[in-house]
Amino acid sequence: MIRIAAGLERAFAARGFAEPSVEDLRDAAGVSLRTLYKYMPSRADMVLAALEHRHARYLAHLFDRLPDGPEAALDALLERVGTWLATETAHGCLFHGAVAADPGSVPLREVLSRHKAEVAHRAGEATGLAGREIELLVLMEGLTQAWSLHTDAAVISAKRLGHGLRSREAG
Repeated sequence: MIRIAAGLERAFAARGFAEPSVEDLRDAAGVSLRTLYKYMPSRADMVLAALEHRHARYLAHLFDRLPDGPEAALDALLERVGTWLATETAHGCLFHGAVAADPGSVPLREVLSRHKAEVAHRAGEATGLAGREIELLVLMEGLTQAWSLHTDAAVISAKRLGHGLRSREAG
């Protein structure tokens, strides 16, 4: 399942949600069509499996072995968002892309909401900004949007804004 989900994630990240054919998805997953449909009986199931895999990878990338101390954790967290954007995300947030491709899908909206909520919650705990999850989410989503135009300058600006938020909390 993990190998299949990883292949599907790569395919959707590279080509979007509309373009890859079922044969393309089968090839990306590295299994037969029968095996793919055994584990994921519909394209919607394939998208959800890819997003769940992406969610786990993103959380590990952001939060595994963060440095101690809220300011150091905030800096590392925002740096890691920048690294993710540089290496993993050619077309923006995959979760938002999935919802944009199928805006009426309740399961996609739920996985998007859960993903963003968990990222914001964990960011709040790691940075000493629990209770400021919306501000952290706006900061991280803003970085995600600005990164393609401003790369490292966007990360530096996000850090500056994050430290301003921390200062307001301390004062």
